[in-house]
Amino acid sequence: MIEEPVSNMPSERQISLDYLATAGPLNRAFKRCVGAGRANEGLRADWQRQLTHAKQVCDFEYIRMHGLLCDDMGVYSEDSKGNPVYSWQYIDELYDFLADIHVRPFVEIGFMPVALSSGPETIFWWKGNVTPPKDYQKWGDLVTALVQHWVDRYGLDEVKTWYFEVWNEPNLDGFWTGGKDEYFKLYAATAHAVKRVSADFRVGGPATAGNAWVPELINYCASTDAPLDFITTHTYGVDVGFLDEFGNRGTVLSRNPDAVNRDARRVRREIETSVMPALELHYTEWSSSYTPSDPFHDSYINAAYILDKLKNTTEYADSMSYWTFTDIFEESAPRMTPFHGGFGMLNLQGIEKPAFRAYQFLNMLGALKLECGDERALAARDEQGGVQVLFWDLTNNQPDDVNNQNYYITDIKPGMKSTVDLRIANLDPGRYRLSVYRVGYRINDPFADYFDLGSPSQLTREQVSFVQKRNNGEPVQIETVDIQIGQVLARTYGVRDNDVYLVSASRV
Repeated sequence: MIEEPVSNMPSERQISLDYLATAGPLNRAFKRCVGAGRANEGLRADWQRQLTHAKQVCDFEYIRMHGLLCDDMGVYSEDSKGNPVYSWQYIDELYDFLADIHVRPFVEIGFMPVALSSGPETIFWWKGNVTPPKDYQKWGDLVTALVQHWVDRYGLDEVKTWYFEVWNEPNLDGFWTGGKDEYFKLYAATAHAVKRVSADFRVGGPATAGNAWVPELINYCASTDAPLDFITTHTYGVDVGFLDEFGNRGTVLSRNPDAVNRDARRVRREIETSVMPALELHYTEWSSSYTPSDPFHDSYINAAYILDKLKNTTEYADSMSYWTFTDIFEESAPRMTPFHGGFGMLNLQGIEKPAFRAYQFLNMLGALKLECGDERALAARDEQGGVQVLFWDLTNNQPDDVNNQNYYITDIKPGMKSTVDLRIANLDPGRYRLSVYRVGYRINDPFADYFDLGSPSQLTREQVSFVQKRNNGEPVQIETVDIQIGQVLARTYGVRDNDVYLVSASRV
């Protein structure tokens, strides 16, 4: 099928596949982990509904979030004599929920309980304390007690599957007042505290912004015998800055097509050339932009962007944790409008953004990868004899002098890009259901409907239902195809700027 007149199409793009030409298991690093704002938000019913839905559709295996030890989780206090008092009630409520929906914690150990802090400095509306502990012995005892509690509650074998990450972005003053040397001291104390419960538990860091401190942490741990089982760091697809909680600076999407990808390659090389060359690499935060006020996060273009970056990074990273799964995210305080450029794949009302579709489509790919020479396509087959082909265009038409906050709130009409001639050879003879799913301008593009509604500060229940029904991710076309021996399944599709297609041929 072609949905646009052929005369409007520039050069033809060909994707030729052979059902028998496999390339090993499909790399599933894209769904290994996903991010969330802070632990206390995970106690909310709407947050839990959204994560349950994201698990069902996208099948994320782990989740990482800030603030597990902040005072709003009620974990740590001291009695009148200065003796520690622990309470796991809120953490248990959150982690029991995660266990029930089969999402494991990628544990970010932080921030500092106020009663254990060495200073008053905090970050964000919810005031996460970012100072070193006043007493490293008490800090280590807290970590050990919490990890032991998890073993008692969930079992040793289960906790062995978790990851323990020390702090968040300590290379930024806003997140850590102690500097590099003090972070390494915190890292060592925390890692040893985790390992006191079991030497098999996995501990890592440095959880830095901008891929920083990786060789330094490896060298520090090698010289001090501090445990180190994996590396974590963060990357975003803008060229300037690391922290902008209010979105006032004006972010601009990088024009370098290798943005994000180059970071993953470089950090992998740093690990491979170090004294610990086999360490896992986990990007525990990644996205197009590091501010929760960037309308690119809401744009239809983000789906193609996500797919392009994930295809080119999962060769180097063991996980790419998208920041975040939901707009229920309160670093700068609760947000006031339904679409405000939030990090989430789901908006405050649970409307599925184009970013959500990218992960949904990836999760619909079969387990066995097919050889595919197209740089912006992924193909796979499943155990039932079906084939899935995911392809996209990524085109940055943003003017050089316009930032994301001004550009992506407009009605961005795409240009026509090409036809895609899709051919699949050596399918088993039989009947197939051919389903075509799409994301693009005004196709699974809820921001366009919100824009048409006048960008209201609040959505009524009827408006939410209207937007959801128009952007439900269902196939845009379904047909039944009979394949004979030796017949090639061939279809042609019209692609506009930043369109995404998933073509699924499933055995009937």
